[in-house]
Amino acid sequence: MDKLFLSKSSYCDCIQCNKMFWLNKYKKDLAVVNVNDNILENGRKVGEFAKGLFGDYVEVPYDLSINKRIEKTKELLENNQNVIAEASFNYDNNFCSVDLLKINPDGVEIYEVKSSTEIKNIYYEDIAYQYYVLSNLGLTVNGAYIVYVNNKYIKIGELDIKQYFKNENVTETVKEMQNSVKTNIENVRELIQSCDCENEPDSNIGPNCFDPYECAFWQYCTKDLPKPNVFDIAGMWTSKKFENYYNGKISFEDLKNEDINEKYLEQIDFELNNRPPKINKKTLVDILDSLKYPLYFIDYESIQPAIPVYDGTKPYQQIPFQYSLHIIKEKEAPLEHKEFLADINDENMIRTFAENMIKDMPEEGSVIVYNSGFESTRNKEIGEMFPDLSSQMEMFNNNMVDLMAPFRARDYYTKEMKGSYSIKYVLPALYPDDPELDYSNLPLVHKGDEASEAFLSLKDKNSEEQEIIRDALLKYCELDTLAMIKIWQNFKQVTNYE
Repeated sequence: MDKLFLSKSSYCDCIQCNKMFWLNKYKKDLAVVNVNDNILENGRKVGEFAKGLFGDYVEVPYDLSINKRIEKTKELLENNQNVIAEASFNYDNNFCSVDLLKINPDGVEIYEVKSSTEIKNIYYEDIAYQYYVLSNLGLTVNGAYIVYVNNKYIKIGELDIKQYFKNENVTETVKEMQNSVKTNIENVRELIQSCDCENEPDSNIGPNCFDPYECAFWQYCTKDLPKPNVFDIAGMWTSKKFENYYNGKISFEDLKNEDINEKYLEQIDFELNNRPPKINKKTLVDILDSLKYPLYFIDYESIQPAIPVYDGTKPYQQIPFQYSLHIIKEKEAPLEHKEFLADINDENMIRTFAENMIKDMPEEGSVIVYNSGFESTRNKEIGEMFPDLSSQMEMFNNNMVDLMAPFRARDYYTKEMKGSYSIKYVLPALYPDDPELDYSNLPLVHKGDEASEAFLSLKDKNSEEQEIIRDALLKYCELDTLAMIKIWQNFKQVTNYE
């Protein structure tokens, strides 16, 4: 039998779960992949940016075959290249590409680049595997470093690559891991030899199904569990779910008499016994009484660039680019709608966003949102960036009313909400089978991350494509504020509020 070819990504998969490795090899079609294009694109951009960390470099083209990538790397090393991006190596069928390889007179240094703002345990496994491959090929590895994003860095003018990245020297840790890397590789080979395509490894589910990354085979591995089960409980810590699972408390029937949080028991009770809605009318009336006309129902959409685009912002800072605003100026007044969607090329996008919002909400009135933590934080950040706008931003925050509050506190709850207070659960629970309130009926954009992806994609589109995408973004955001109006109307209906 030929020796298994092992890449560093498949090695890390096996560190997380042997069964995940096997499924990726033999039953990849069973994977349910939830790809977030924003995350992938952020990772790509950070990786590209990091290549210039030490100045000039030569890159080994990724589109070459593996053998040609290895040959190209040897050629560059022989020509005394100082920095190589994607340097590729193979030792005993263990293959890796090094994000950045820095060549010194007495050896080399490995730099593993991550788009994260913190170091995770799996990163040590990743770079330890690279160290194993290179050192066994006879290279003197003088240093191993994890390069990650400094989320305290604030962009002012040109990007400062030295300030943007942090370098963590993990050389000693990586050296200490070499015996375990060798053992892990041997275990992978034994696994593949003992479990062919017909013999699936017998591995139980566990917290590693979500750590360090969510496994794409979760649905497959849990297909035989009763429904609903402990993993359907909203808000419970993953560790607590597995604690119950290992103790045989899996189905809602198993859990209904357990000593667990009363909110979890409430979800279980409502779904098992088909309970009628629970409504604390006083809470809803208090919210309705607090509202002052004009009523401004508003919702923001945002992007989170890994690499700051706008002066005064940090990596991964939420940048609002769009809002939908429904206005009721006085009791019985007709509904008005205003909206803003930024120009993707506007270098002053944040200020333009804020100025339009100030213009559209000129009077003091209740600013009605769903999840005030998000909008209020964006307003505070805008006020800090632009002190001349801070008083208006503070006024909006002082007048803010959060329609999510009674759902989060379980003062309003139905079994259809399944323990969640997300508007994507609440709205269909209050208005089932209403096609006008069904996000799945929208064109192109159906949720927040899709809105971010769509907006960022505008840079690469022609004018006709941009128009289609912008229209989809406007429709999506408008539904969010229409949803809030429907919730407000529901509050009035169930409390007979005049």
